[in-house]
Amino acid sequence: MTFVNNSCAPHILMHRLAVHPLLSELPLEVLQGLGARAELRSYRTGEVVFHEGDPAQHWLLVDCGHVELVRFGCDGNERVYHRFGPGQCVAEVAMFMAHGRYPMQARAVGSTRAWRMERQALQQACTQHPALALRLLEDFSRRLYHYVNEVEWLTVSSAPQRLAAYLLRLAADQGLRVELPGSQRQLAAHLGIRPETLSRLLAQWQTRQWLSGERRHWTLQDTTPLRRLAGALVRTF
Repeated sequence: MTFVNNSCAPHILMHRLAVHPLLSELPLEVLQGLGARAELRSYRTGEVVFHEGDPAQHWLLVDCGHVELVRFGCDGNERVYHRFGPGQCVAEVAMFMAHGRYPMQARAVGSTRAWRMERQALQQACTQHPALALRLLEDFSRRLYHYVNEVEWLTVSSAPQRLAAYLLRLAADQGLRVELPGSQRQLAAHLGIRPETLSRLLAQWQTRQWLSGERRHWTLQDTTPLRRLAGALVRTF
């Protein structure tokens, strides 16, 4: 990790904050308060940004590259929970956790730059500007609802349904040529299926010409059967 010395950085940060969906239309003084002591830092691929259990004193705004959140299970296997790209905030939820620690590890994917902003500044901004607190609460509620649905999905869905839904979510962000955020073993852990089951499904779907590729790089060739699988248990809201 290195500090980035750039005289234009504060102006770029203000722009990034001003166009963020959660922060847009807020008064300039609010944005200035959030970024008053911000630091622009550079990370190499694979470098840990913060460790699980570290004191949660800072949240991030990604400038370039990606930051992924991972957690290690009791068996030592890691699960990738989410990958954040340019313009996205990381760990702002942790700034309000009572225990005051990061619940996951964050690490850089590729060459990455991110602004590191203080916990106290975010909490103070929410106290002084309730509109910001309401926006964050709405976003936290949306995420909670997503994870409630995900838990239900993992409980009642089959392995093919989970894999199809996951690939379609990637395609919605990346297009028909998708890159898995981690290894196939990590993906299997994320989907709650066995690695050999994942390999078998990918091989079968290649034979049926639903997709093509290997390892982390895949092209969706026929999304109709994937949508049929994934849509079997889709909720109406």
